[in-house]
Amino acid sequence: MKLPGEEEMGGGGIGPSVIYMVIGVTAFVLIVLFAVFNGNDRKRGGSEYLQEVQEQKEEETQAKELAAGEALEGEEAGEKPKLRAEDLDFWDMYPKEEENLEEAAAEGSGAETSKNPFTEKLEREMEEERQKEEEAQNDPATDGKHTLITNRDGTEEWVLISPYLTKNTFDFTKMEDKAGLKRYMENGRKTSYVGVDISKHTGKVSFPRIKAAGVDYVMIRLGSRGYSTGQITLDENFKENIEGAIEAQLDVGIYFYSQAITPDEAVQEANFVAQNLEPYRAHVKYPVAFNMGFVSNDKSRIEGLSREDKTTVTTSFLEGIRAAGYVPMIYGDKEWLIKEIDMTKLQDYDVWLSQEEEIPDYPYRYAMWQYNTDGVVNGIDGGADLNICFVNYSER
Repeated sequence: MKLPGEEEMGGGGIGPSVIYMVIGVTAFVLIVLFAVFNGNDRKRGGSEYLQEVQEQKEEETQAKELAAGEALEGEEAGEKPKLRAEDLDFWDMYPKEEENLEEAAAEGSGAETSKNPFTEKLEREMEEERQKEEEAQNDPATDGKHTLITNRDGTEEWVLISPYLTKNTFDFTKMEDKAGLKRYMENGRKTSYVGVDISKHTGKVSFPRIKAAGVDYVMIRLGSRGYSTGQITLDENFKENIEGAIEAQLDVGIYFYSQAITPDEAVQEANFVAQNLEPYRAHVKYPVAFNMGFVSNDKSRIEGLSREDKTTVTTSFLEGIRAAGYVPMIYGDKEWLIKEIDMTKLQDYDVWLSQEEEIPDYPYRYAMWQYNTDGVVNGIDGGADLNICFVNYSER
């Protein structure tokens, strides 16, 4: 049996399946549309974010450039730069980690050292040894740069050796002593000459006997100037001595004892020597020596002369002797040659050193050495002044 209206619904109406299909399609379309719109929103949001980051970086860069420009302007204007955090001085209140470690290590080490007597003793001994080495280096007796001088009053002092004077090169291991007379030997051959110096104080001299004893030359005093009166006198035994030496065929040298206080007096002495030597000129092969010195237990004329004055007087005499045609020579002991005259101004002249030592320590060059003033030689009664010469003047 049909109800009213059944025919219309069955034939031309919309069924449930159609309705569900429409709903599904609609939902699908809505989902698609939502996805599209949502994607567009995300794309727009990402680009805006990147743009904002870029703008922020640009703003920071501009801010830094602006700050740098202001700082530069401030410096040019004399303004002090703005302080930074690391510029604040309260950071110094906190020691660095490395310093803390070093202090801790030092404290630990000190604690250990104080507990180790052996280490302390070793360190003290090392320090004492170091100080001794330093003192030895600064000791004028061992530094090789000083020489010891004995002054007139007996005091001693170390004097710096001059780098401007020629040093002697003698090797005293080559020195031989035969019957009290010194000889310098090289390769088994004698390269030195034995001499004596004589005056009226020597007394009577037998020249043949001293020659037979091995003497090669004599240095004869010609005269002297009085140390108080200033009077020049000829040695009383000069004529006898020089003629006796020539007859015995000994080489002859001369010396004069000076008390000149001016260059003119020195020239006067040189002329006096040359005048009295003229008859014996051909026989005087060894030098003519200038002997100036103080006197013992009295005051001499030259006491008031300065070192420069004595050097000038010495030069005047020696140049006068050279002009007369003889070899000039300076006589003196170590103290005189180093302290009383300036040898840097007298280097053109040979030196006759007086030093009674087994080995002389005069550091500079010399040609003749008086090593004994109380020697023994056959032909001279009493003490003899003994010399050794390192130059063969007879062949010069």
